[in-house]
Amino acid sequence: MPRIRPAVARKLGHYVYLYNPLDGSVFYVGKGKGSRALERLGAGERKALSSTIRAIRRAGNEPRIEILRHGLSSAEAALQIEAAAIDLLGLPTLTNEVRGWRGERYGRRSLSDLISLYSRKRVEIREPAVLIRINELYRYDMTDAELYDATRGVWRIGEPRERASYALAVYEGVVLEVYRIARWLPAGSTFSTRSPAGIKSSGRWEFVGTVAEERIRKRYRDRYVGHLFSQGAQNPIAYVNVDR
Repeated sequence: MPRIRPAVARKLGHYVYLYNPLDGSVFYVGKGKGSRALERLGAGERKALSSTIRAIRRAGNEPRIEILRHGLSSAEAALQIEAAAIDLLGLPTLTNEVRGWRGERYGRRSLSDLISLYSRKRVEIREPAVLIRINELYRYDMTDAELYDATRGVWRIGEPRERASYALAVYEGVVLEVYRIARWLPAGSTFSTRSPAGIKSSGRWEFVGTVAEERIRKRYRDRYVGHLFSQGAQNPIAYVNVDR
């Protein structure tokens, strides 16, 4: 393994680095200064990363270390480039565990999502509905099935759920999709891309349904509903028009 001597470290400054298994792909993106790019090659830090490194070494090789950008003026600049690289490559293809610095707010998203977020074109919900924030689960490259499964469960959700006709998937206050609810079931009753059927979660619920009719989708998709959640509330669930 190479060494990063102090004179070289000063020239590198803050940097963003990549691990390459010698086939042209990238399996890890990191940032740091000094010898940080070498330290991550130590065993036992992160399960997925360590497993990949061990597999490369069992084949008689060492990961190739590449510097994506160096001479950066601050740790924050490195954090931003690291997050952008993770979003570009796609988290599922990497051994990184999270998107990167403030990726949920400033990371890769469609232009229409950002226009909706920053223009905050509010919409008032007319139908009985449950609004479900999926901020912790959302990825920009989710399939339709993954978005549906992230929205429909599993939740600690009260009895008013039974009076909701629609469920709105909400990310950062913007409606991503609208589903017509067929029924609610105890969590784990149905197969999900997130978990197989049969894994029960006591006190939690999931719904099954379909994408809402087009007139409803057109009314609510890409519209801002953040104002319908209580200020500072951590609960991902909000009800609208479900009072008896």
